[in-house]
Amino acid sequence: MHRPPAPEAEAALADELSVVRPGLSAPYAAELPGARAAVLTRLWRALAYEPMPWVARRERGHEGLTLHLADGRRLHGPPADPYATAAYVTEVRLDGTPHERPDRLVLDLAVPHAAEFAAELANSVASLALSRAGQPASGDEPVTGWEWEQRVVDGHPYHPNCRSRPGFSAAEQLAYGPEHRPLVQLGLVPADDFLVTGEWPKWLRDGERVLIPVHPWQAAHVLKGAAEGSQEGFAAHPLMSLRTLALPDGPHVKTALSARLTSSVRDISVYSIGTAATVSAFMETMVKRLDEPLHITRTLGAATANSPDLAAVLRESPDMYANPGERVVPVAALATTGLPRSAAWLAEFTRLALTVCLRLLDLGVALEAHGQNLLVVLSPSGAPLRLVYRDLADIRVSPARLARHGVPVPDLAGRIVTDDETVLRRKLFGALVGGTLGATAGSTPALREALETVVPELPYTPDLAALRSEPLPTKALTLMRLSPETPGDSWARLPNPLVTASS
Repeated sequence: MHRPPAPEAEAALADELSVVRPGLSAPYAAELPGARAAVLTRLWRALAYEPMPWVARRERGHEGLTLHLADGRRLHGPPADPYATAAYVTEVRLDGTPHERPDRLVLDLAVPHAAEFAAELANSVASLALSRAGQPASGDEPVTGWEWEQRVVDGHPYHPNCRSRPGFSAAEQLAYGPEHRPLVQLGLVPADDFLVTGEWPKWLRDGERVLIPVHPWQAAHVLKGAAEGSQEGFAAHPLMSLRTLALPDGPHVKTALSARLTSSVRDISVYSIGTAATVSAFMETMVKRLDEPLHITRTLGAATANSPDLAAVLRESPDMYANPGERVVPVAALATTGLPRSAAWLAEFTRLALTVCLRLLDLGVALEAHGQNLLVVLSPSGAPLRLVYRDLADIRVSPARLARHGVPVPDLAGRIVTDDETVLRRKLFGALVGGTLGATAGSTPALREALETVVPELPYTPDLAALRSEPLPTKALTLMRLSPETPGDSWARLPNPLVTASS
């Protein structure tokens, strides 16, 4: 029998809270059972659908789902809905032994890299409970985009590491986590050896040197000596990505944050800084050509001290694309709006998202349109009007598709460029359909109804044909955490509601 991660993340965080914010201790303890269920539900989805090499077969029945493991054991739980967002799994049984703690379940599975992943899951549970414990009972409707973002409490809708923040103390989570609504004081580190693309503003320069905004966690835990000589910067509101913050006067600044949040270490590669201005200018021309209700937040400037640990990007605020009375809301925050989201509303939003993104994919650009990157402009009554897309670092561009439509190919190379149809469709479908639309719908039946309403009306393209007939790709996020020796993304294939409906 494996021991749980030591010290147990839940108890360790409780001890810290008793010192730094004792008033949250009781609410934190009360939120722990719900946080365990939320993380266990996400983990069960992964075990049900991701291609785990140690799962020999899956047996689905009316009484639930049974995983037959390669070592002969059986893991049983409730039926798994790949698009459900509510926490419905409170317990699974491994050879009859009940498990309600996701970290201890992974330890008892005893698969490769189980101990490391179990520690991340325990951290996710503790951080999620803290995030929920710190929420106000009620509040006025947000006015600014950053206020909408800070309403997203539970993090990624499908990743078991939805709130994993290893390396962050309780005090640091309260000081920097957007759901706790802090103001974060950024520092400015001068750099003599640097790369700048776009327009780096004068207020971020010191003579011949550039001043790179730095997150205080990064300065304390990663840069350390390299941050010596840093200047006092400015206060900003953290957004749901934690490392991106909204300045009071509008622009957003994306900072390097070399911590593993959910799956990835959040630094900023020199490659993405070098391509930032070119990609932004290219996408401006694409939006004009597209003639669809889509805005792209322009990259104003990007700078790096030739290190992924010391870099920053300045972007337009999505708020600038709202007319009076309209709201710009990240899709991940839609559930917090309090607006009615009927089947008709979901179909309208699905029609808008698929029309815009499939048209752009056909032209040659695959957006990573997940709930954080994709925002929707809502009318005063809550109707979806237009889309806003931000953070162009991980889109994919197809020179062959662009050329087929007579679109000039931008001067780009590296990972952003590909003509691989599978890569392009995975990028869009995995984020938009398997992620954004699935999470907005919240269940397979709701997603099926929206897709069945909208898809027959869309213009035919080979990409639409693939969407109608093939399993839906999604990143195998748990498999990736259990396979750190495997570079790049791993993928799972989710049941396609359109296919299952017609089969």
